[in-house]
Amino acid sequence: MKFISTRDKNRVVTFKEAVFQGLSPEGGLFVPDSTPDLSKLYAGMTADTPFNESAIQLTAAVMKDEMDRETAARIINRAYYFKPEIVDAGNDIFIEELFHGPSSAFKDFGACFLAASMEEFLQSDNRKAIILTATSGDTGSAVAQAFFDKKNIDVVILYPSGRVSPLQEKQLTTLGKNVRALEVKGSFDDCQRMVKQIFTSPDMKYLPLTSANSINLGRLFPQSFYYMYAYNQLKAKYKNIVFCVPSGNFGNLTAGVLDWCWGMPVKEFIAATNLNNEVPLYLESGKYEPHPSFKTYSNAMDVGDPSNFERLRYIFNDDYKKMGQMIKGAWVSNEDTLKAIKDFYAEKKMFIDPHTAVGYVASCRYREKYQPKDTAIVSLSTAHPGKFLEVVEEATGKHPALPPNLEKLLKLEKHSVVVDNTAEALKEYLKKTF
Repeated sequence: MKFISTRDKNRVVTFKEAVFQGLSPEGGLFVPDSTPDLSKLYAGMTADTPFNESAIQLTAAVMKDEMDRETAARIINRAYYFKPEIVDAGNDIFIEELFHGPSSAFKDFGACFLAASMEEFLQSDNRKAIILTATSGDTGSAVAQAFFDKKNIDVVILYPSGRVSPLQEKQLTTLGKNVRALEVKGSFDDCQRMVKQIFTSPDMKYLPLTSANSINLGRLFPQSFYYMYAYNQLKAKYKNIVFCVPSGNFGNLTAGVLDWCWGMPVKEFIAATNLNNEVPLYLESGKYEPHPSFKTYSNAMDVGDPSNFERLRYIFNDDYKKMGQMIKGAWVSNEDTLKAIKDFYAEKKMFIDPHTAVGYVASCRYREKYQPKDTAIVSLSTAHPGKFLEVVEEATGKHPALPPNLEKLLKLEKHSVVVDNTAEALKEYLKKTF
């Protein structure tokens, strides 16, 4: 398998090249150039197949032209000491907890794989890289933790000032060493635009820049692992499996769609958003109308023009009806998000974060509307509730306990550099620093 740009089919790269380029020079995103039939691989796994083993098998199959099983195993085992946990929420709805990694968010799965892959490739090539990435919350903390103190790698993270949770900000700004945090006077969309402009700017080509956003194929691909893992756990008990995905930049959903493209028999997906509902509206009308992002309780999903939607449109040949046959759109208000956190705790004595709440509400609405039989709905839980103490406490009146990796952050001092929301300001910083 090779990879091509969504905007230029003649631009063909290897996985390794895609990892270090991040974004194609003309601004496109890298996607597989073919659709392998891996249905036998998915069918051959069971509930007893360990997470790491299933990830090794999928990686070796998809990347067989570039890495053997031994290399795949070295990368996977270096990346993952953690795995998803699946909780039965009742009524055939399952919560897949993806927050048991170093930053307590689902993006650890992508960031840790990307860091392990880059370390593998850089050691063999004896070169360096600068990670430039934008975050609406969880991406930056996952990238910071995954790449911290890695040899031959520097990290620059852009985040919107005042638009990430206090704990998320601590995760970005307290590590130091090779991790630098830029506090942008603007929105996440500004941060994302600035990063894209740098990657397509001819006068910045002298820097060995790459991205760790979900625009980077090396972070997107490994997110397919936990869809496969949940499918393995439930396929013997249910005829059909639906995945509900809290969605912001739409990389998470795209990874699940890749599993489906490669032969994993998913019934369909639910794209669950907050008030930033441009994709659910597109699925209804065929009109895509991006807008400045709205600020909500589920801040990591506050994206008004999601980058990875370009990949989805490419996969479905820009046919919204075809996309809508596989993906159902749903959006959840701030009020319903708070209510879900409150009700979930009252009924199950479990805390959930606001992003997980969006997915859970959408899952319940889907079951109520379609009443599917012999169907499990797997709702992805994207972050530990402790990362959103203020919102969870507002909803429940109680404080969720913090895991040790978050607890220690509270006493650390923030270090960030405030910059304007322009590509020129970012260029000036990069030239001065590197």
